[in-house]
Amino acid sequence: MKKKFLYSLQAFAEAVQGKRIVYLFRIASEASTTAGKRIPFVTEDSRTKSKDADSTATKDGSIRTPGTAEVEISTTLILSKGDEIVKKLEDAMDNDQLIEIWEANLDEPGSSNKFKGMYFQGYITEFEQTASAEEHVEISLTFGINGSGKRGEVTVSAEEQEEANYLFKDSVQEG
Repeated sequence: MKKKFLYSLQAFAEAVQGKRIVYLFRIASEASTTAGKRIPFVTEDSRTKSKDADSTATKDGSIRTPGTAEVEISTTLILSKGDEIVKKLEDAMDNDQLIEIWEANLDEPGSSNKFKGMYFQGYITEFEQTASAEEHVEISLTFGINGSGKRGEVTVSAEEQEEANYLFKDSVQEG
């Protein structure tokens, strides 16, 4: 009788590092002139899904009726000098402009310069700037998402990938 050894795929899986999940942003009205862009010096991103559920008491115990899922995306960053993306996003909040957001996992490549990810549309619901005496200026943005997003492949330019990876550069003269 042969022994069968079953290996869990989890035993061979590698964890995804947070820096390998990147977000690109664009004001929807600029779709014909601008590509989605990464914001420099991001320290943390998060995506939260939540769903309320109503409870109804019955003679056999309570039953739950799920509500509609709500999605929020948050990003925290160190403000870079001359940053135009953050200025545009703050103005977009003031003007109730729709924002497009792409989430890409750089550890899951698809076709040429594409990565598995998600696409979202929503509005900025919170903008916070913190400027303490001994730290860099920090910006926190929260986006309230319409719907729940769609899975697909996200194009991440070579330049955006390089910025995300902070690739090694040689000391030779360029150009």
